[in-house]
Amino acid sequence: MKTLFEIIKEHIMWREQILKLAKADIVKTYSGAALGWAWAIIKPTVMVLVLWFAFSIGLRANRDINGCPYILWILAGMVPWFYMSAMISQGTGAILKYRYLVTKMKFPISTIPTFVGLSKLMIHFFIIGIMLIIFIILGHFPGKYILQLPIYLLLMVIFFTFWSLFASMLSAMSKDFKNLVRSFVTPIFWLSGVMYDVNSIEVGWIKILMLFNPVSYFASGYRNTFIYETWIWQERIPFICFMIMLLVMIVAATWAYNRTVKEIPDIL
Repeated sequence: MKTLFEIIKEHIMWREQILKLAKADIVKTYSGAALGWAWAIIKPTVMVLVLWFAFSIGLRANRDINGCPYILWILAGMVPWFYMSAMISQGTGAILKYRYLVTKMKFPISTIPTFVGLSKLMIHFFIIGIMLIIFIILGHFPGKYILQLPIYLLLMVIFFTFWSLFASMLSAMSKDFKNLVRSFVTPIFWLSGVMYDVNSIEVGWIKILMLFNPVSYFASGYRNTFIYETWIWQERIPFICFMIMLLVMIVAATWAYNRTVKEIPDIL
């Protein structure tokens, strides 16, 4: 608990610098590219269209789901995945990317994954806006259930910020861990219910495991908000399973920080 309070205190004391560095991270990510910020939209748009073509045209799986076109169902699951995948892969290398803040400045290590995550969140907000426009153009106006979207967003940001702290600390100690995580991004995508409904799984033990998968939880959460029109409290068991995983992630991140924070400056 002492370490956790220390991390929270550093975030409060350095909150202004965190916001400034989050903006700088976005600029740094897309600087030098002719299209600049447009790449933040082009890549996910192309991926959604390719997947829609593959499943709707190629495999002829196109169908309305709860009154929504299949492309909207895919979009509702893919939008949170773009943020989560960025946090899984890029969040893992956050401290290595900004090692100069550790070696040349007295900047709190715990805040580095946070401002990297905030930069991804800013882009995520923009993509959500585009998703809402697409929903409206296709005649599906978001209802009252969109009021719960900030709850899913908050939970997603908290979980993957602690994940980034945990993973980036271990990656700073060993680059093999970073490579290991990146090699699992694609398997996580196909095993986490981003492209299918986890509730349709018939094998009992696999379905139980999915309840403890945060990626599945948020993909389903966005679909509950935009497609199935289900309140977050109506999915009590998935919520409890997620909160267990969130607690585990907080403990793991705090442990990793406490064990490695003094060694990382020398290693970097």
